[in-house]
Amino acid sequence: MSALDETPPVAPAATRKSRWSLTLTIGLILVGIHVAVALLTLFWTPYDPSATAGGRLEPPSLSHWVGTDRLGRDFFTLIMIGSRIALVVGIGAVAIGAAIGVTIGLLSAFATRFLDDALAATLDILIAFPVLLLAMLVVAASDGASLWSAILALGIAMSAIVARLTRILAKRVLQNDYIIASRTSGTSWPGVVVRHVLPNIWPTLTVNFALQFGIAVIAEASLSYLGLGAPPPNASWGRLLQEAQGTVYTAPIGAIAPGIALVTLVIGVNMLADGLRDIGDPTRRVSR
Repeated sequence: MSALDETPPVAPAATRKSRWSLTLTIGLILVGIHVAVALLTLFWTPYDPSATAGGRLEPPSLSHWVGTDRLGRDFFTLIMIGSRIALVVGIGAVAIGAAIGVTIGLLSAFATRFLDDALAATLDILIAFPVLLLAMLVVAASDGASLWSAILALGIAMSAIVARLTRILAKRVLQNDYIIASRTSGTSWPGVVVRHVLPNIWPTLTVNFALQFGIAVIAEASLSYLGLGAPPPNASWGRLLQEAQGTVYTAPIGAIAPGIALVTLVIGVNMLADGLRDIGDPTRRVSR
């Protein structure tokens, strides 16, 4: 009997169990809280987001858990609405960036050498610009600041990073012998993409999408802070921070609360991405 035959049959299950890290658990909890709050706002909020439910800049109390803003609106309600906006922006921007980036990356991987070099150089130039700067240029070129223009701008800005990663991963897969065997057996190039390329590059892309989600949330908050994001009455965290800067000394909770919400969501998404990376490459977690 060989050494391979003596391997305990329970090893794969134990390996899978060891890959489930504390990082992934914390990330799921933090992101899950924000998702639950965002879904809850579709049916219920403590107060009407646009109603002046109390006095101006009231401190936290039983009636208003996080106090009120300078207009008398319940701040906890606005923070809840901000979770929904952040998730919509993150998911929308990642979806647009993935659709554009994966398409361009695959086309570049299958393109001729000259076209591939041209696309690669263009992507490198776009990646050299910060995502926020590219998003600001797209928003400025559009009809005006809005939630959907911010989502479109961030998606387009992030597509270059996704395209470059897709190109590298797809080229690596196309060099394998089973691709040649698949083509020899009569599989078309679209069939090769669906059966071999996408299944092999998708795990790595998924981790990158999670990281891009966090970048999109921070970028949208920055755009809203600069007045280029979702306009009122949308309660974006960035806009709440911008409105609270004038009262940060008299009512610091107005700046602290949206900042904590933003940080916890981004940390949760990054930890979730890190946990997914550990599952995809368990040797990385062992080496740390």
